[in-house]
Amino acid sequence: MTLIRQPTRAGVRDAAAKIAAILPPTPLFSADVRGVEVQFKAECLQPIGAFKLRGAWHRLTAIDPSARAAGVVAFSSGNHAQGVAWAARRLNMPAVIVMPADAPRVKRDATLALGAEVVTYDRATESREKIAAHLAHARGATLVPSFDDPWVIEGQGSVGIEAMSQMVEQRLPDPSHVLVPCGGGGLAAGLALALPDVPITLAEPEGWDDMRRSLEAGWIEPVGPDAPPTACDSLQTPRVAERTFEVLARRGATGVAVSEAEVRAAQRWAAARLRLVVEPGGAAALAALLAGKVDPVPGMLVILSGGNTDMDAFARVLAESD
Repeated sequence: MTLIRQPTRAGVRDAAAKIAAILPPTPLFSADVRGVEVQFKAECLQPIGAFKLRGAWHRLTAIDPSARAAGVVAFSSGNHAQGVAWAARRLNMPAVIVMPADAPRVKRDATLALGAEVVTYDRATESREKIAAHLAHARGATLVPSFDDPWVIEGQGSVGIEAMSQMVEQRLPDPSHVLVPCGGGGLAAGLALALPDVPITLAEPEGWDDMRRSLEAGWIEPVGPDAPPTACDSLQTPRVAERTFEVLARRGATGVAVSEAEVRAAQRWAAARLRLVVEPGGAAALAALLAGKVDPVPGMLVILSGGNTDMDAFARVLAESD
């Protein structure tokens, strides 16, 4: 019987060491929220503008050197795409990325600039998983899912190890509660492994809050067919994976849903208070905090997971008033 590899905390620590060997830690900012000092981990300042390179680097470096020439295939709306493309370029591996035709242009262009080949699909009528699996099989390449992969989960969890070290170095309270944006749950599951004694609350867009509903039901609930449009393209996952769901369910994680208006307000707050450009999906956890759906507590850690947003759209968000 073949044993299926599962993500572990030891794997998260290995991933953190790998990342620390090639990149400096992303900044940890502090700001007052309703009278409480809260810490914000700026993954939007990664070289690709999002945390996704963590999982990509951990996964691609785990591929046997003899198999690297065949390259990798991934599917993503943009941030995982860039993470895989970035890691593949550093390792001199070819990369093919399956991206939705309506992915933000800034993300598609950045993926191409990193040297990856992009294959587009219709998000409403085609399966990115099937397209990617076919391409990987045809090319003999390694398939790198965006969240349903033990190495990817471990890699994303490295942000928790890094943030914990920074909080200790800065003599801040230990992490007491983590707020994290959630699409497929790779980042949230990785954080649950990295910080096993810290409560985890994940934030998703309204109508796309399938992980929240799944955790409350005790089984996986996919996104409904009438899910509303959302600016949080990086969090538009139709169905979470059993692997990420099981990690989060075992840890007792909880979830909240945020509105489009709450996300835009969070983007403006991050720009005004932290001087950061945060994309809609990357601002979901901050939106939950600012909207009062989660109360701030000393030691709270909020993940700002990405900053790859169209500048015209961001300018329109900034022009709104709260």
